[in-house]
Amino acid sequence: MADEPADVEAPSRNDNATITPPEAPWRDEPVTITCPVCQKGFARQGKRQWCSPACKTEAWRRRHQADRPAVVVPPARPRRPITVYECDGCGARAVGHQRCEDCGTFMRKIGLGGPCPHCDTPVSVTELLDQEVVPRN
Repeated sequence: MADEPADVEAPSRNDNATITPPEAPWRDEPVTITCPVCQKGFARQGKRQWCSPACKTEAWRRRHQADRPAVVVPPARPRRPITVYECDGCGARAVGHQRCEDCGTFMRKIGLGGPCPHCDTPVSVTELLDQEVVPRN
């Protein structure tokens, strides 16, 4: 065995030396990371990026979902100004006023409507169309 160097020494072993634990990593990133879906910490194993298969599936759905149009809700409007009321006592009608000016009693609601463009008397849309009208907000 002429190819081996003669000057190579075996490393000396000191049995009395204390064993030091491995140093803690500078950052906890290799040890624990945060799941981008549920924001919980988990121990990383290999190249795993999510804490569970459910979070992995949710991440895929979020990446591949179609952009939904924004839902625009119109501001609320009161109905009283466009409601026709009729007095049971005298038969008077009014738009937007619930109390009868002649009797002083409360009138019942006829429906949505307004003043007639020809004679300016209150008329409801239901009376004009002979159908029930459901208001949309």
